[in-house]
Amino acid sequence: MSWFFYIWNMLKRDPLQIIPFLTYGTSKHLYLRGRALEDEDIDLSKKGWFNLLVNSWKRFETDEIRNTAIQISVEGNEFHLKTDAEGYYLYDVSTELDFKTDAEGWLSYKVKYNDNSLKRHIQQDNLFKGQMLVPSQEAKFGVISDIDDTILHTGVTSRLKWKVVVNTFFKTPLKRKALEGTAEFYELLHDTVNPIFYVSNSPWNLYRYLEFFLKSNAFPKGPILLRDFRTPFDKTPKLELAHKYHEVFNILKTYPDLKFILIGDCGEKDAYIYLDVVEKFPNRIAAIYLRSVEHKKRMKRIKNLFKDYKELPVLIVDNSSEAIMHAKAHGFIEM
Repeated sequence: MSWFFYIWNMLKRDPLQIIPFLTYGTSKHLYLRGRALEDEDIDLSKKGWFNLLVNSWKRFETDEIRNTAIQISVEGNEFHLKTDAEGYYLYDVSTELDFKTDAEGWLSYKVKYNDNSLKRHIQQDNLFKGQMLVPSQEAKFGVISDIDDTILHTGVTSRLKWKVVVNTFFKTPLKRKALEGTAEFYELLHDTVNPIFYVSNSPWNLYRYLEFFLKSNAFPKGPILLRDFRTPFDKTPKLELAHKYHEVFNILKTYPDLKFILIGDCGEKDAYIYLDVVEKFPNRIAAIYLRSVEHKKRMKRIKNLFKDYKELPVLIVDNSSEAIMHAKAHGFIEM
């Protein structure tokens, strides 16, 4: 009987996909990552309560393709590796490859399954396109930005985080609105060459949701760095540093000659993380912007934290126009 159900499960299996995440690297270092999953056919443009609930369920009820051979091709060079126990792949190596990027600094690559036993489940071309950002040498600085309550109203300060649940599970990305003026502010900072990195504590399950949101709201294209959604039974190794620390540190180490502007909010730990970054990476942070939140105690705490701070420019942002004026005054945006 067990063989019957095994065969049935194989026959009814959804087609497979690989989602290459937007990442970053250098001309001498490849940092390619993504995830192999069954294709649940999530259409983020669909409207209506039923489609919304179905899509929300599909994002978190993922069927990973674990410990499976894949092949990455970068301009004719092939690299072979396996996905991990959660279906993720990571190719993080120094290289002497001579590759070219497009006008905005993006290196394109291709990834595919390299396991013959999976052929029957790949109901499309077994070729998935990914991109890695190599910042221009003309970049004056980089920007590392939080997402939740920094550019997208999420509600992390709400009691029991009920607003987070409502916004994440009961609103499509088309219904979510960017905080007023943030896309314009980021585009001015980007100025076609300055790289923008989006770092969030949201799980990778929301990658396409957030990618769709950023694109729909005309934010500059940039690497989106999320975290693994851990369950109580997750046995994969934990990071030594908290996710946001890890990602910010990695970006700063990857580009040692580039200064960065850090953007976050006053809601949770961004202020404390960023101050720690300033201490560990002296002379690397050009400014800090912290979006205000509707929480009196936290706002008072953050304002007191920076009351006499003189190390570098810091602005608690009430509106984006104010941030743009501040950035112009400090030379981050051309007048």
